[in-house]
Amino acid sequence: MNFRAAALSLHRLLDFSALPAAVRGMLWMVLAGLVFTFLNATMRVLAQNIAPFETQFLRYFCGALVMLPLVLRAGVAKFKPNGLTGQLWRGVVHTSGLLLWFIALPHISLADMTALGFTSPIFIMIGASLILKERMRVDRMAAAAIGFAGVLIVVWPNLSGGGGIYTLAMLASSPLFAGSFLITKALTKRDRPEVIVVWQSITVSLFSLPFALIAWTWPTPLEALAFLICGVLGSTGHYFMTRALRTTDISATQSVKFLDLVWNAFAGFLVFSDIPTHTTLLGGFVIFLATTWIARREARARA
Repeated sequence: MNFRAAALSLHRLLDFSALPAAVRGMLWMVLAGLVFTFLNATMRVLAQNIAPFETQFLRYFCGALVMLPLVLRAGVAKFKPNGLTGQLWRGVVHTSGLLLWFIALPHISLADMTALGFTSPIFIMIGASLILKERMRVDRMAAAAIGFAGVLIVVWPNLSGGGGIYTLAMLASSPLFAGSFLITKALTKRDRPEVIVVWQSITVSLFSLPFALIAWTWPTPLEALAFLICGVLGSTGHYFMTRALRTTDISATQSVKFLDLVWNAFAGFLVFSDIPTHTTLLGGFVIFLATTWIARREARARA
């Protein structure tokens, strides 16, 4: 099978046009979560040997690098944003969250890292209601509350035991990522998903470079290849996420992100031999119930 045939097959597989908009948005977000799981596992391996800020820069620089052929083939003019200010602000906010996230990455398990990141959807739903004026339905609020209760079950042992600076750093990144996602949602109204993804890689690379130079060490050839793979995974994941945000209300897409805990707990066990605690499993079950419930309600409401 040649590349064109493979691309056509993939396009047909990811054709959700027959489904309701809310369900399409959820499916795009689920796919983004799966891709980000592979990305997070690879990044955590790299962050064990390379300084966090350099890891951050190389991940986004390689993301821009792997998209360069696409930009050149389609024409640079097609990737010109409708207003550069929004892209720059998104880069500043997202980079700020990433600085905290990468500091904590080598020291926290994938399952706990994902659970701590689940506070972002709460900030996103609140921000979408206050800033984007999206209607905050009672069932979405209930799903968020139940999901957040599951998150608290997961992270409470860390917080009650002192948690450490890395847990606090990961928690502090959540409202910043929420702000980045809200800006992304606003940008989808005037720019295509691929334009937003390209400019995210460009702006985060530029804003991360000064921090990366503080403790720079050249990666090995194998590490360089891993960063290129991360560039592909990161660009793909952000494209899926942007498609989700463009398809439906941001609040509708956030509930399924709780499924990321399942993917990351499994990846953590396979790659790092991290065994999820009983609180992680219990919290994951609560989160799964909330996700399943809101997904069924969204599907019935649109039907």
